[in-house]
Amino acid sequence: MMNKEIEEIRRDIGAISKSIKEKNILVTGGAGFLGSWLCEVLVEQGANVICLDNLVSGLKANISHLMGKGNFKFIQHDITQPILFDEPIDVVMHLASRASPFEFEKYPIQILKANTLGIWVALGIAKKHKARFLYTSTSEIYGAATEIPTSEEYRGNVNPVGPRSCYDEAKRCGESYVIAYELQHGLDTRIARIFNTYGPRMRVEGVYGRVIPRFIEQALSNKPITIFGDGTQTRSFCYVTDQVEGLLKLAFSENAKGEVVNIGSDKEITIFELAKLIQELTNSSSEIVFEELPKDDPPRRRPDITKAKTLLDWKPKIELEEGLLRMVKWFKEKGKRRVR
Repeated sequence: MMNKEIEEIRRDIGAISKSIKEKNILVTGGAGFLGSWLCEVLVEQGANVICLDNLVSGLKANISHLMGKGNFKFIQHDITQPILFDEPIDVVMHLASRASPFEFEKYPIQILKANTLGIWVALGIAKKHKARFLYTSTSEIYGAATEIPTSEEYRGNVNPVGPRSCYDEAKRCGESYVIAYELQHGLDTRIARIFNTYGPRMRVEGVYGRVIPRFIEQALSNKPITIFGDGTQTRSFCYVTDQVEGLLKLAFSENAKGEVVNIGSDKEITIFELAKLIQELTNSSSEIVFEELPKDDPPRRRPDITKAKTLLDWKPKIELEEGLLRMVKWFKEKGKRRVR
């Protein structure tokens, strides 16, 4: 299934494919969910990829199939610590960071460091090699947005001392680092503000699993589907192949230098509606249960993606139901592999 999806991405990135071939590309957090997808597409596209990950939240299994390829190199390293590269680097993609809301209270210092010290190290690498720099920021920098749909011009409504601040404010600080290096050193930078993304390789295990994989796992096991709060909060979910296409277009389009772009689906759904849809698609007997809503959980998420459409000729193609069915298929295949 995933080989076919990699080919979908390669087809959909169109003209920028020529800009990727034979480039030397560093991907921090490259063993994580999005990082591993990017690494695989870049490798298949003929780039020379250096995947750097401390494997704390990334999984080596995500990239094990790439290990034998001549144009892929894995380095286990914490990006908050300095590292030097002898080979030239053309592009740095900084994805390294924990991102699950349930990690914010348990690992706040590590999350802060990844998006402050980590991005400082990554930007230093880009500066030394005169490389292009892509930073994967987040919709969380908007906080509890009062502008829906939310455009890149919105400045945010964030609690700087709340339990989510280690992520929200660190990502905002990371963006400031990017702009500082652009202004002071003339670096070619691009910032992607990623909205909720889902797909194969997303973390499932335990409380750190995100909402879609958690709901699917619960539904397939006929366990209670747990909603935090009353389920009226909304999110906009983008399937991973669309997200990766958007990130690659932002990173490699010549007209995107210095741009900040929302990458995500502009179709909004309540969490309760999501739970019901997954219940139906899996033919599950799970009941839906409600638990306490975490503090500062944003009530709505929906991006304005006008800029992505006009600047990058990008918009999501995979409808939510189709993407969820692909996820369910992956879960079932993953379960079969565990049994063997």
